[in-house]
Amino acid sequence: MDQTGIVFNIQHFTIHDGPGIRTEIFLKGCPLRCRWCSNPESLTARILPGVYKKKCIGEKACGLCDSVCPEKKKGPSGEEISPLAFYRNRLVGIDYDRCSSCMACAEACPSEAIKAWGRQMTPEEAMEEIRRDRGYYERSGGGVTISGGEPLLQTDFTAEVFRRCRQEGIHTCCESCLSADWDQIEKLLPPTDLWIADLKMMDPEKHREWTGAGNRRILDNLKRLAEIPELELILRIPVIPGINDSQENMEQTADFILKEMKGRVRTLQLLSFMRLGEEKYASLGMPYEMKSLRFRRDYFQRKIDRFAEYFNSRGIHTLVGTREKE
Repeated sequence: MDQTGIVFNIQHFTIHDGPGIRTEIFLKGCPLRCRWCSNPESLTARILPGVYKKKCIGEKACGLCDSVCPEKKKGPSGEEISPLAFYRNRLVGIDYDRCSSCMACAEACPSEAIKAWGRQMTPEEAMEEIRRDRGYYERSGGGVTISGGEPLLQTDFTAEVFRRCRQEGIHTCCESCLSADWDQIEKLLPPTDLWIADLKMMDPEKHREWTGAGNRRILDNLKRLAEIPELELILRIPVIPGINDSQENMEQTADFILKEMKGRVRTLQLLSFMRLGEEKYASLGMPYEMKSLRFRRDYFQRKIDRFAEYFNSRGIHTLVGTREKE
C-alpha cells in the first residue's frame, strides 16, 4: 500500500478549519470543478509548475529554465522546441501536455518565476511538520486538519497521518466535499475526530452545472454520516452571488438537514464568496470564470446575515464565517 501523499500547501497556525490553532495540510486532486474554486492548483493530483511571468528575469539574461528542461525536442527543421513558451523575452507559459513535471525548471529559476505546485510527502514527513506545533495544540485545543483538493482521493495517506496523530493525542479534522464512495469514507472514520463538509446547493442540475458533478452521492454520504451517533460534523455553504444565494436553496438545505440528517450538525457555517486565486489561475494558464461577477458586497453580506437568522430560527446552529462561537 502506497501511503505517500501529494501535498500542495501546509499552513501553520490556522484558526479557520476546526477548533483551536491548527496545522492544515492541503492535498492535490479533486473530483469537483467548482467555478469559484480559489485553489486551482489543487484540482489535479499531478505536480505542476506554475508560471509567474512578472518575476521572470528574461530568456536572454537568464534562460536557465529552458536550458535544464529535458523535454525539448528537435523540430522538422532541426530547431529545438521546448514546452516552455516565451513572449517578448519573458516566460509566459508551459505546455503541460509535453511537461514531465520533473520540476528542473523550478529548481533552476533564480527569481521564483516558476513555482512547483505540489510535492510528494510521506506520513512521517507530515508528522515532522505537525509536531512542530504541538505546544499550540495543547494550549488552544487545536490539532491537524487535512483538506484539499480532496482528502478522500488520498485516503491511505490521510488515514495514516490521522492514525499517528491519534497515537500522539492530536485532534484530527477532515475537510471534504464528500463526493466519494462510502468505502473511502469508512477508512477515515476511526481516526477522524471532526468532519467539515460543504453543502453547496440542493438542486442536482445546478450543482452539476457549477461544480461539474451531481450531488446525489454527497447527499447520501451526509445522511450516512448523520446516522453515526458519536460523529462530529460541521456543514458549510459557500454562498455565491447569483448561483446558490436564493431563499429557495436555503429552505431546501434546511429541510434536508432537519429531515434527512435529523438535525445532526454541530454548526452550519455560511461562507461569503471572495474573489481569490486569480493569480494562481494565471500561473497555470487557466481562465478564472468568476472574473466577470459583479455584486455589492454590503448588500450581499446583509443577505447572508438574514440567511443565518433563518437557519437559526429553524433550530440549526448557524454562524457567518468559519467560527463556531459568537
